[in-house]
Amino acid sequence: MVSRERRETGLHPSRNGRTDDERLLQAPRITEGTDFTHTDPWRIMRMTGEFVDGFDRLTHVGPAISVFGSARTVESDPDYQAAREVGRLLALSGFATITGGGPGIMEAANRGAREGNGLSVGCNIELPFEQSLNAYVDLSITFRYFFVRKTMFVKYSEGFIIFPGGFGTLDELFEALTLIQTRKVRDFPVVLFNTQYWGGLLGWVREVMLASGKIAAFDLDLLTCTDSPEQAVQAVLNRFNQRWWRSPAPGDAAFGELADDPDPERRARPHPR
Repeated sequence: MVSRERRETGLHPSRNGRTDDERLLQAPRITEGTDFTHTDPWRIMRMTGEFVDGFDRLTHVGPAISVFGSARTVESDPDYQAAREVGRLLALSGFATITGGGPGIMEAANRGAREGNGLSVGCNIELPFEQSLNAYVDLSITFRYFFVRKTMFVKYSEGFIIFPGGFGTLDELFEALTLIQTRKVRDFPVVLFNTQYWGGLLGWVREVMLASGKIAAFDLDLLTCTDSPEQAVQAVLNRFNQRWWRSPAPGDAAFGELADDPDPERRARPHPR
């Protein structure tokens, strides 16, 4: 079973089967004589260290797009080839490609980025079944904590392109939508690739969430869905160009906030070719 899992996903069992995320989320069981390095205050120091390392290593990446999708997607799958083309097109447009650094869709996008002579970034994660880094990553960082890693995906990306995937992919999708809806991030494009795969979910969002008043009609505009690598890349390029190059209309304070990004790190990054 393990060997099959390794072949299909590139995931390998960790040495002790427990991750730092698992230890963090457990209820505290402090007993007399507990070593300080196994306490929550010590973990806060480790989290801070991960943030510092991530900020330090990614701040000079330049404009980038994060690409997400299943680690189980094989090379013969059309989605793999589409993700590879997306990575290549992003590179030709002057964007770095950021992925989770693993196999499947992540490997495909990193591979395309390298083939397009762009920067290929992998933000790996410690898992009970360790995710091996794919061979096409130029800049890699391994994180212990999911929330630190997800911060890097959003902070250093200008948008997300999301391919078919499982629970982890859905987590990244809905976290991005929540941040946009609550205005924690502004003008952040989210593109879904493969209309057949995502059609059922989008139908449920419209027919259940919208129909029952749980979201507003304009919330549906947060998503674009396509079957074309060219359209996926163009969608994020269009939004990026609107953000950086259009002047705010007179008296339009809201648009001015989008055009004048308050984050000095983002302003300092070079514009793509």
